[in-house]
Amino acid sequence: MESIELKRFWEQVKEEFIGILPENAHPWIFPLEVSGYDKGVLTLVTGQMMGRDILRKSYGSQMADILKDITGENNSRVVIIYDENAAKTLRKENEKLQKKANEIMLKEKAMENLSNMQSASNLNLKYKFENFVIGSNSEFAYKTAMEVAKKPAKKFNPLFIYGKSGLGKTHLMQAIGHYIIFNNPKLKVKYTNTEDYVNDFISNSRKTKDSVENMSKFNKKYTNIDVILIDDIQFIESKNKTMIQMQHTFDSLYNKGKQIVITCDRLPKEIPTLTAALCSRFEMGLMVELTPPDLDTRFEIIKKLADESDIKYEDSALMYVAKNYVNNVRELEGAFTKLCAYAEMTERDVTLALAKEVLKCNDSDDGISFDKIAEVTASYYDVDVKDITSSTRGQKISIARHISIYLCREITHQSFVNIAKFYNKKHTTIMFGYEKIKKEINTDKNISTAVREIRQALKLL
Repeated sequence: MESIELKRFWEQVKEEFIGILPENAHPWIFPLEVSGYDKGVLTLVTGQMMGRDILRKSYGSQMADILKDITGENNSRVVIIYDENAAKTLRKENEKLQKKANEIMLKEKAMENLSNMQSASNLNLKYKFENFVIGSNSEFAYKTAMEVAKKPAKKFNPLFIYGKSGLGKTHLMQAIGHYIIFNNPKLKVKYTNTEDYVNDFISNSRKTKDSVENMSKFNKKYTNIDVILIDDIQFIESKNKTMIQMQHTFDSLYNKGKQIVITCDRLPKEIPTLTAALCSRFEMGLMVELTPPDLDTRFEIIKKLADESDIKYEDSALMYVAKNYVNNVRELEGAFTKLCAYAEMTERDVTLALAKEVLKCNDSDDGISFDKIAEVTASYYDVDVKDITSSTRGQKISIARHISIYLCREITHQSFVNIAKFYNKKHTTIMFGYEKIKKEINTDKNISTAVREIRQALKLL
């Protein structure tokens, strides 16, 4: 019998064996290989000595009967031979399978451990570096957060991330936690919202018979860790006892060389009742600002969401959302979610027409450049635009410069660093000019009128 024909014949016989013999015989039948067939005698080879003996003793006659039914040969019988080379091959295959199984088991165990660590750390799985959209408003904050994640407590300790609500502070903070857990799982990470910290402190500091023990547990909870992520620190203001406790927590961690990351909606010095001690501690590391994303970044955020949602969309629809929701990422995502929900319910694609129908936005003044703002402001005050962006002094030029800076920030939502580049000045100077107009707009009628009329002029362009 030719080799190919022999293999086909064996496959037919093996199929019958498996179909008729009990299941506990199957593990010994599967590894069998055919060696030959001659005058009713089927010779099989195995690398399993125990398998050979079990098949011979327990199933030899049944196998011979099955073979007889297939071939019609009255003297049919099955001969099973143990082969050392086959045994070696089988052992190698088993070792490979076992190694692969162990790798899968270890990977699953590692993922389970990571999942448990993430849960224990109070982290949200969606807040990772890989799904954070980087723009000019967030590039510096992203890079410093990544540096902290790679080298906790080595640089930028504490890291203080500030900016208005919904700009991605929590996302970046928790991304640090996820990165450390995944890449340095020996380190213990804890995320806490300041409100939870406050409530936890109040609950454990009540004077009871167990108050000493409770406070001891509280301190261990927040200091027996390697990385602490404290969100929305502004909620600690006016809570004097909690601020004192926070100072103890901070000092304990810092003195032990542990990483501290804090977020806030403003700079420490702008929190009126924050103690000088805490303010100085928060300012001793690196403070980075997150500002509202520019148009291109907002579009990329929406596009990423759209691609992840696997929906059909027009770029013009996404751009419409990006142009009209400028204040923060949370608001932007909320508008997009509403649009997608309406599209799904009405079984329509996300088009520009649908976006206008659902969101009903007024035309945004976004997209106006620094140059245009400086040009219109200079025209309003009848000064040269070059004077506004130079170091030229004079009352009228200074007012025009400060108002144009204020409008650059308010209209474009660009960072102070980017605005400073345009004006060839330090970002602290730009911050001063912005804050000056921000205050005077409520107290000086001439300033408020000028800002309103320049805004109107810009919208007419």
